[in-house]
Amino acid sequence: MAEVDILVPTYRRPTALAVTLAGVAAQTFRDFRLVVSDQTEDHPAWERPEVATVLRILRAGGRPVEVHRNLPRRGMAQQRQFLLDRTRGRACLFLDDDVFIEPDLLERLRAVLLEERCGFVGSAPIGASYLSDVRPHEWQLEVWEGPVLPERVEPGTPAWRRHLLHNAANVAHVAERLGAAKERPIRYKVAWVGGCVLFDTDALRAAGGFSFWRELPPEGHVGEDVEAQRRVLATAGGCGILPSGAYHLEVATTLPERVVDAPLVFSGRAGGYGSDGRSGNAETGPDPPTTSSRPLSARVRRSARSRSRSGGQRGSNRRSDADRGEEGVGRWEDPISGSRCSEGYPVRDRHRSGRG
Repeated sequence: MAEVDILVPTYRRPTALAVTLAGVAAQTFRDFRLVVSDQTEDHPAWERPEVATVLRILRAGGRPVEVHRNLPRRGMAQQRQFLLDRTRGRACLFLDDDVFIEPDLLERLRAVLLEERCGFVGSAPIGASYLSDVRPHEWQLEVWEGPVLPERVEPGTPAWRRHLLHNAANVAHVAERLGAAKERPIRYKVAWVGGCVLFDTDALRAAGGFSFWRELPPEGHVGEDVEAQRRVLATAGGCGILPSGAYHLEVATTLPERVVDAPLVFSGRAGGYGSDGRSGNAETGPDPPTTSSRPLSARVRRSARSRSRSGGQRGSNRRSDADRGEEGVGRWEDPISGSRCSEGYPVRDRHRSGRG
């Protein structure tokens, strides 16, 4: 049995899928199984020569490959749960069909997941056409200064604004500014990561996976990946890494109708999530996010020192962010100027690394 299952949902994107799978075929970590689920109504993507060729290359290299048709379409949440139900590996990489990953990315994600023993580790896709569009006002980076811990992140809270870091090519610019190195990846706090997320399979299932798909309309819902990560964050924690190593292909969205946003639907049921993934009755609101008042470069250096002193051990005695006693609760800091504000930075557009 392969250690990692790479799960790729797809719909009417054979050319983009072929590029995504080419990145998968080049991975340096080879103990994986590929599972593709296609919801295209007429001809599945693997009947196209560009996709079939990459699948043959994977199989010839000894990598197990499964392809499935998941019809009728019942929305992306059901599509992701369909893939999760077919997962056998200790970890599973949900990789969208419009994301290209560098050859060592799976190896790097796996290393961080094993070291942190958290619920997920993600690489935010870079929109390469935005590499000349530098947006320091969106560089809302909070570095983990110790082990990755569970935290509750709710829509409308300051922590929710962390997603701004994943706009356009921000993660590429921040990684360059900090001198982030692949051999020493920077772990940072996230609201969610789109397109390329490695989960601890047990942690994702314990948080309910995407079983909430039955509570969403089959058409017009989005944010199912955000909601699943939000639940895993609350129970097992998660992080993003710099440098990223994932790139968005910037093709047109296949979800033009976006009527229901899953995290906004379920966040109204505030509280922790049980083993079945359903929300309970909360007696208190979400834990406030914390931001250190130290300059960004100092926080990164302290994070490295903390990991060196801990010897890389990640114990089970996890504390909430509220117990960490950091200053600057509910406030944000510009990592370059050091200026702070309580309302977050203005958003010039809603582009998320070219994602629709």
